[in-house]
Amino acid sequence: MRTLMTPPQKKGRTKMKQISILSLIVLASILCADTPSKYPFTLDPSGIPGLDEERSVMVIISDLHLGMDDRFAELQKNRAPLLDFLQKLRHAPNIRELVIAGDLIDEWFLPATMDTYGGESQKEFAQAVAANNRDVIAAFNDIIHDGLIQVTYVPGNHDLLITSETIQTLFPGMAEARDVRGLGTHIPKGLPEIAIEHGHRYNFFCAPDPISNQAIAPGSILPPGYFFTRIATLSVVEGKPDPTKVRPPVTPNSLGESQNLEYIYWKVWDTLMTALPIKEDFEEKIITTNIDGFTESFAMSDVMPRQAEAGGIIDVNLFRGIQDTWPQRQTLNRVAVDIPVRQALIESASAAGLDKQAAVQYFTNPESNVRIVVFGHSHEARMIPSETHDGKSAVYVNSGTWIDKNETPTRTFVVITPKDSERYIGLYHYSEDGEITTMDSIALRDF
Repeated sequence: MRTLMTPPQKKGRTKMKQISILSLIVLASILCADTPSKYPFTLDPSGIPGLDEERSVMVIISDLHLGMDDRFAELQKNRAPLLDFLQKLRHAPNIRELVIAGDLIDEWFLPATMDTYGGESQKEFAQAVAANNRDVIAAFNDIIHDGLIQVTYVPGNHDLLITSETIQTLFPGMAEARDVRGLGTHIPKGLPEIAIEHGHRYNFFCAPDPISNQAIAPGSILPPGYFFTRIATLSVVEGKPDPTKVRPPVTPNSLGESQNLEYIYWKVWDTLMTALPIKEDFEEKIITTNIDGFTESFAMSDVMPRQAEAGGIIDVNLFRGIQDTWPQRQTLNRVAVDIPVRQALIESASAAGLDKQAAVQYFTNPESNVRIVVFGHSHEARMIPSETHDGKSAVYVNSGTWIDKNETPTRTFVVITPKDSERYIGLYHYSEDGEITTMDSIALRDF
């Protein structure tokens, strides 16, 4: 066996370093001979960290963003490494479960001018995604059909509309963790101390919104992040051009807290659109929908708050009053601990803001006994040791992403191995040529 993980005594984070297969062989011959019980993670011949040959290991990946068209799909170059990873995983003798923590299928990352379903249905859209990612879909299904490793899907924001029927059409027999429409938390069987979810439940721009826009799109749960992503994708496709016109400014007013929050909402939108400009005009109806009850085309001026005169009322066409319904929205989305609306708005584009919610919703929440939380969503893989409300050690891990281009490492995954009264958690990077690197690791005790 070839040892991959650092000793359990380690409590903090380790600096990422490359470990060659040859050095692992040499290292393992020393470590496994001396104190094998202290080095529970091993690198078996399939290349997957595990624990001997006992099926006890959980692997968590997220944010694959399988797209239906390579003109704009975010996962293309990394398809081959992902396929290689899944094929190795399939044959590992020690894996009990593979969890996909959201954003498996991408319904959001499409240029604004494109009809999402092309005049057809979600079923046809999903079939196009499957055709564009044929080998990856087949690799997932091979694992499912073998029946040795449970494959569990948790909804993300980019696939919050993807129905169970669609998932079962593409992946027959895949387990699903769902609670509210567009959301889910996976508590692995026999391991109530672990909670795995995508993380968008706590994001103002990305959590399902079953309140706004009901007069325009009855039954819709699409949040404002959907419309931002459609515009952002168009910006990427257009090469982030200089806008042809300057967007009209919005200024603060003295008309109360709701308007103050509306201004913050506009400010977030303005910052994002400044970073991702498009050549189309502010009033141009470019956002084609035909999804989730929406049938019209919309302009940036429909989704961004606007103001008739400086210091006047700030208003918006879509998501009108969304700042006032955030408490109700959290209740409907089963958020355990209320997030103040101002905080939710300010932290909506912050990975650190999402990371904080692992502690708020689970570790410091006296109603929770969870000690290990795994989110995706932010695309920033990291491990943060923590402590629960009753003084027990805990850890939050973000599983990162597998998209081609990312500001932090891509092709990352999490491994959790329960062993007696201990839990070993590792964060790993998978290289383009299949080499596994330890990014971080920790051991928790007293379970």
